[in-house]
Amino acid sequence: MLQSGVIKNFTDREGIRTVSGVSVTSQDRQSEAKPLQQDFGFRPRPDLETAIRRSQNYLLREQKPEGYWVGELIVDSTIVSDLIAYHHWNGKVDKQWQRKAVNHIFSLQLPDGGWNIYYGGPSEVNATIKAYLALKLAGTPATDPRMLRARAMSLSLGGVPRMNTFSKLYLALFGLFPWKYVPTIPCEVILLGKWFHVNFYEMSSWSRSMLVPLAIINHFKPTRPLQTPVTLDELYPAGYHERDLALPPDPERFTWRNFFLWLDKLHKFAELWVQAGIHPFRKRALRKCEEWMLERLEGTNGLAAIFPAILNSVIALKALGYPDDHPQVTRAERELKALEHQTENSLRVEPCLSPVWDTAIVAICMRESGVPADHPAMKKCAEWLMEKEIRFRGDWHYKNPVDVEPSGWVFEFDNKWNPDVDDTAMVLLALRKIPTDNPRRRDECFHRGFKWMMTFQCKDGGWAAFDKDCTKGILEKVPFADHNAMLDPECADITARILELAGYEGYDVDHPQVKKAIQFIRETQEPDGSWYGRWGVNFIYGTWQVLRGMRALGINMNQPWLLKARDWLESVQHEDGGWGERCNTYDDPVFKGQGPSTASQTAWALMGLCAFDDPERPSVLRGLQYLIHSQNPDGSWTELETTGTGFPRVFYLKYDMYRNSWPLLALATYRNLLDGIPQGSLEPRRINGASRHVGETVTAKAH
Repeated sequence: MLQSGVIKNFTDREGIRTVSGVSVTSQDRQSEAKPLQQDFGFRPRPDLETAIRRSQNYLLREQKPEGYWVGELIVDSTIVSDLIAYHHWNGKVDKQWQRKAVNHIFSLQLPDGGWNIYYGGPSEVNATIKAYLALKLAGTPATDPRMLRARAMSLSLGGVPRMNTFSKLYLALFGLFPWKYVPTIPCEVILLGKWFHVNFYEMSSWSRSMLVPLAIINHFKPTRPLQTPVTLDELYPAGYHERDLALPPDPERFTWRNFFLWLDKLHKFAELWVQAGIHPFRKRALRKCEEWMLERLEGTNGLAAIFPAILNSVIALKALGYPDDHPQVTRAERELKALEHQTENSLRVEPCLSPVWDTAIVAICMRESGVPADHPAMKKCAEWLMEKEIRFRGDWHYKNPVDVEPSGWVFEFDNKWNPDVDDTAMVLLALRKIPTDNPRRRDECFHRGFKWMMTFQCKDGGWAAFDKDCTKGILEKVPFADHNAMLDPECADITARILELAGYEGYDVDHPQVKKAIQFIRETQEPDGSWYGRWGVNFIYGTWQVLRGMRALGINMNQPWLLKARDWLESVQHEDGGWGERCNTYDDPVFKGQGPSTASQTAWALMGLCAFDDPERPSVLRGLQYLIHSQNPDGSWTELETTGTGFPRVFYLKYDMYRNSWPLLALATYRNLLDGIPQGSLEPRRINGASRHVGETVTAKAH
């Protein structure tokens, strides 16, 4: 039976009596006036209200005093391994810090001796050898049983020769890999202008930020001897032979890869002229790289505000001769430190911080679930988001030289050079729901950001993350492109998110940009009806976002191509009612839709199915039941799986906020569907014609 009691509701409305607890009996279920098509052992409406209220209150407790939300980005062991290596290269090792870092690395070792790059995944060669080296540098004996297992796994994976270019470059800093076999990253790349087909700004923004300091490092080759000599000779399966060190050419003679391998030999020959001091462009290129890097250290949480670029910039500054106490060096090291989470016995490091992204998502969830726009938490987060708008013409204008007022948002706290389309779309989806105490300022901010975002549509109709038309595939053939991140291709998930926002803002399917984008969406649909997810794992993420976007545009959802997507989602629903998918789908799509059920992926799939306006569909009710029954008493959800994508097949992230934000949006989407409230509506929730604040399942005036 429902039991009513007076509680302090987060809406702080006096005199409101709300549901404080829910218990369900068989008698209650039998007394339902309109039974659902199936009885799943729970009462959807009261259980739904309780789950929503718990989730809202949990998230309100998580809000920071400044108004933002931020969850931890949980990643594999490689970042901590890289930091241990850096501190040994730098010659300054805090033994207590190192002890914690070692504990963290060992805590992630798999039973087979290796380390993976996503939860539940197999051992991976770069992660395993980096961990092995870090542990060896930290003094772990090579005869330790854990090290012996790691050594065996490293060899079975191909050993050092199978590592990627960036990993080999880090080894070269210790003299553990010969520089002549590290693909050259020439400083002169930065001198190539738009007149050259393959130029610096044809690379993705994150690659530019990583490659500029790496080019400086490649020039100086700042190898430093270790205080205690360490080798990795034991990690060469066939012994240390130079024939195994060079990158293998393609079997076919005339390919772009072979051309670039030949060009790399030419670059290495040119390095001889550099050493003789007569290279015609090196001095100018090196100075340009230094100036570019120093300029982009301003207005950011470190270079590009991401760990690899920040770490590379510190090494590059020191290679350039900057002393340890130079303000640029100390600031960069401080930004690295800000990414750490230390406990008494362990240490974790985030690749970056995600306050803007997390805040926008949570704000959308809260508003969609009925939290009033004038709630203090909503007003505070909207003000914080507006303060984070970037009114600066950053690097994006090289590929998108349009006459538009600069705007946009980033993922992190500060990164003024690299506002991105995806974060901007998410922030705008949030701001449109919160007028704030200054609606005019909000409106100006919204329209400025919307116009800026819409200029980034690419030639084929889609949108990418940071740049426009950054898709020249030839760049993926260069020898140092094996981190799978040289390009910034347009993708269905970001394109559909922008279409969702455009639909809410009144754009129809005949608008030229919308029409072109829908064509892109249709052309990228998989034969089975799903869509690839570039920034979330994986086909569940892409498919959900497309369906939500199409529904927002008012498209007829009964078209065969959309029904095919619905059928695919239902075909991969698990027996427990949830959905799950792992990062191995980026290696082989045969695994799509397979993996343990998770709260975030179930939420995505449920929202995708809700786009078809059938709240009593069995798959919808089973998904709803999974979310409600898997919720923790405090309103959170537990999730171990990795559901965020950095660089497919290379780097993945677990957004810890996802497990608690997306389920709330899914529950709210379902409830709004029941109540006939349009998706994305700005109107307050109403019951019997009266405004209703969230959490008020039953209301009565207090006596």
